[in-house]
Order: sequence, then C-alpha cells, then structure tokens
Amino acid sequence: MLSPTFCTDYNMTENIIKSKRDIPAVEIMASDKVILEAASGLARPLIVEIIRTTIDNFKQNLDESFEPISYDRFRDIIIDNIRLMKLKKIGRVINGAGIMVHTNLGRAPLSDTLFDKIKNHVTGYGNLEFDVATGKRGKRGILAEKYLSLISGAEAGTIVNNNAAALFLILNTLANRRKVVISRGELVQIGGGFRIPDIIRKSGAGIIEIGTSNITTIDDYKNALEANPALILKVHKSNFAVTGFTEEIDIKALVALGKKHNVPVVNDLGSGVLVDTTEIAGIKEPTVQNSVRDDADLTCFSGDKLLGGFQAGLIVGKKELIDRIRKNPVYRAMRVDKTVFSAVEEMLGYYLDNTWKENIKLWRLATRSESELYQKGRTLLDKIGAGDKISLEGSQGEMGGGALPGVPLPSVALVFNSRVSPGKLAAMFRGTEPPVIGRISENRFMIDLKAVDDEDAEILVKIIISLSDRI
Repeated sequence: MLSPTFCTDYNMTENIIKSKRDIPAVEIMASDKVILEAASGLARPLIVEIIRTTIDNFKQNLDESFEPISYDRFRDIIIDNIRLMKLKKIGRVINGAGIMVHTNLGRAPLSDTLFDKIKNHVTGYGNLEFDVATGKRGKRGILAEKYLSLISGAEAGTIVNNNAAALFLILNTLANRRKVVISRGELVQIGGGFRIPDIIRKSGAGIIEIGTSNITTIDDYKNALEANPALILKVHKSNFAVTGFTEEIDIKALVALGKKHNVPVVNDLGSGVLVDTTEIAGIKEPTVQNSVRDDADLTCFSGDKLLGGFQAGLIVGKKELIDRIRKNPVYRAMRVDKTVFSAVEEMLGYYLDNTWKENIKLWRLATRSESELYQKGRTLLDKIGAGDKISLEGSQGEMGGGALPGVPLPSVALVFNSRVSPGKLAAMFRGTEPPVIGRISENRFMIDLKAVDDEDAEILVKIIISLSDRI
C-alpha cells in the first residue's frame, strides 16, 4: 500500500499504481499541495468529493488489461476533474460572440458605475422597510416604484423577481379560475423551455386560443369576448419574427376593444425597453412608454435584458390593478431583495436623467459605431502582433435577450486564419482564464468585438499572445 511519504513527495515519479491497493487514500490526495493549488476557490468538501469519485471510478475501471500509471499521472486525472468542476463555478467570461444580451452569459452586463453606487446600500444595514422620517416600519422599494411610474408614465408600478413571475402574478390575481384570451401566434416558448400556455395554466387561468400562428384578426378577439374572459393577453414576439402573410392586432386596438367590453388588456413586452432603438438597430422595438400611452391596463417586462440591469420583473399600469397585485399572497413569494431594489432604483434614475448611454454598460457598448470598433480592433492587432494569423473583418452582431430578432448590429471581429480547426480554437479559448466565448462562422473561428469592453480587450490581448504558438 502507498504510504503518506510516497504521496507527498511529488518528485518520486518512479512510484507506480499497479493495482487497487496502490491507489492513495482520499485523505492523502486531499492533502496534496499540487491538487490543493489547482482546486483553489473550491470548498474543501467538494474537493474531497471529486477525489473520492475519481478514485471510485478508477477502481471500477481496473481490469486485467490495466496498464500501471505513475502517481503524477493519477494526480493529473484528479486535477482534470477539479478543473472541469471549476468551470461550473459562476465566473467572468469575455463575450466575443457578438450577442449583446447573451442569455447564457448572464444577459445584460452590469456597469461598475451602478455597482459603486449601490455598494454602500447593500453591504451593511439599510432602510429597506424602515421609514427614517417616522421611525416606524416602512414599505420596501418606494423610490424604485416611483421612478418606474415616472419613466413609464403609468399610474403605478411594482417589481418582482423576473418577468415570468410578473406575468404569473398578474394572471393569478386577475384571472384565477377564469379564462384568458390570447392569439395562437403568441403562445410562445421563452428561455429554458418555459411556455406561455404552461404559465397561464399554472396561474389558475384557462386559455381561449384565437386565430392562427400567422393571422389573428380583430373579429377573433370580438368573438372570444362572448365567453366573458377575465382579460386579453398580448405577448410580444420578442425572440422570433414571423414574416410573409401575417396579421396581428396592435395593443391600441385591443385596448379600445377591451374598454368597450370592460375587459382589461395585459401587454407582456418580454425584454421591454425604455428608449428608442431606431438609432442603434435601425428598427424600433415597442417601448414600455408606448404601451402605457396606448392605455394598456398592465404592462410587464424584464429588468436584465434591454433595460441593462438586474434580473427583475417590472409591472406598470392602473393603480387599482397594481394594488390588487400587491395584496396577492403570492406577491410575497416573488418579491425582490435590497440589492435588486437598489439596483433598479439607480438604473431607472439613469433613464430619468438621460444619462443611460454613459452609465448603463449595455447601451455604452451597443452604441459604439462600426468605425470605433475598427479602431479598437486595429489597436488590438498592433498589440498582439499576430501577422496574418488574425485578420480584422466586418461582422454582424445582434442584440439577443429575446429582442430585435433577425436585426443585425454592425460590428467588427478578430478572425483567426489558422490550420487549427475552428472547433478546436473555440475549445482552446474556452479553456483560458477568463474563458473567451467566440463564435464560428463560415467555418472560421472569430471573436466579435461588439460586446468586448476596454478592460476585456486588454485581457484578450494577453490571452491571444499566450496562445500564439498554438494558433
């Protein structure tokens, strides 16, 4: 059996594992300095579990054809498994995919400016539910909700933990055990496999499906109102586009119909946006303000997509309906904490002060022109000095986050002209620290600069230089 001396002397590579009895004990491997260094940042119980699992799997795979391996090689197997687990830990990545609101990379990037502003609010005690003026219990999120009303133009607003929760809460409050009218073309599926019809049913509401996947007329809605529904629901198709022979009814016409029959209209904008996207994308995404001006009874949208902030579900609309939502017992299960309230409050302040381009990182990146990106790319190439291995080419990014589907954003990319396959290059860059997430287009690996900020760009230079011999 291997002794502790054997396992702690890393230079003794002549020590060989030939059978099960030669495999070091878990406790010994968990004290190996090389393993502990590789596992830095992981909790010790997890390190021990990885070692134990590796040893168990190794024992199970031993058979007569087993070839002896050195202790160092066995340790490397454990370290490989540790590194795989470390990749699961939430950490920073460089977004070179060209997708601004990447749903798999944390959605909208948060700005240092916003974090600096809320740091003092959230790292100590705060007046989350305390009225400093009276010394009595207060209500959380008063200023954030006031800002929400001001920026949207709505009578009132409230905040829950995401937009799916916002929609669920609206439906559970207004349509529990009743029916909801919705176009078949709007029974969409959102990220993670969640489907709008499933959310509706789980809220306690039934569904009156009308129209077809490509055409829904005002008469379809009129006929559905004969069933005395609780509300009309409109869902913005923010993550896909239907083109060709299509027809849908806008929110303004639905509101007019709803008022005539005393049926509230709920507008789920999905991503939601508070600014005109025409300058950025050449097309206007429906804004929250438009929905309020068109007199939708309630409008819900996300906080971590085109708003550029924390995950949250924001609801604006008629005060009487917002008050009913707040009184729903489910509301407490969906409320947000001091961090989110502080962040939303600060973020909405940027929109109200018209400083959103400077202070909201998403928009600071998205509004950079193609010429600015070319200049940034040339500077990076000069620093990298890769010769003809990397070229700078025009590219097309996208907004992502279930917004502006099919609308390209002019961008620039570092394109790798390498003998190494695009797939291997992509894997190589995912294995760096921090990982670089690029994309493969026309059988070439590239790093799009649309979502790469100045700090990431400097790190990217160092990473590419470190890999220069392999690419």
